[in-house]
Amino acid sequence: MAALVKHVGAEAAALLAEIHAESFAANQSWGPSAIALMLGLPGHFGLLALGEDQPLGFALGRAQGGEAEILTIAVRPGARHRGLGRLLLGALMAEATQRSATELFLEVAEPNIAARALYAGVGAQEVGRRPRYYADGTAALVLRVSLSDTGKK
Repeated sequence: MAALVKHVGAEAAALLAEIHAESFAANQSWGPSAIALMLGLPGHFGLLALGEDQPLGFALGRAQGGEAEILTIAVRPGARHRGLGRLLLGALMAEATQRSATELFLEVAEPNIAARALYAGVGAQEVGRRPRYYADGTAALVLRVSLSDTGKK
């Protein structure tokens, strides 16, 4: 499936919230007001993946002071296993690099093997663990990716 990634702002918050709700458990999904607020903050950005003009997934990130963070990556369940997560991750890393970030950080649920494999594929290294980080009590692993090394892989 060919997909394209485009920048979106707070005007897309309702759509992004819909995708997030489809992608995560109810106690972990973000509403439109939370997403709009994040996209209105300095250094924050949103990327939307489209396939055949249909919204399939998105990524939210921030980049400031040489560091970037993945806030979330969400892919609709029916669009998974097609490389969209990898596409969104690559686009987020490129945007962060363009914004002068040299390191990327993120939290991932410890039992989320698919996401952990995605991040390992770009060289993410575990640098910490947050016990009971998520609403369901699941721990988060804190990962770091050197953006200056990504072009050398």
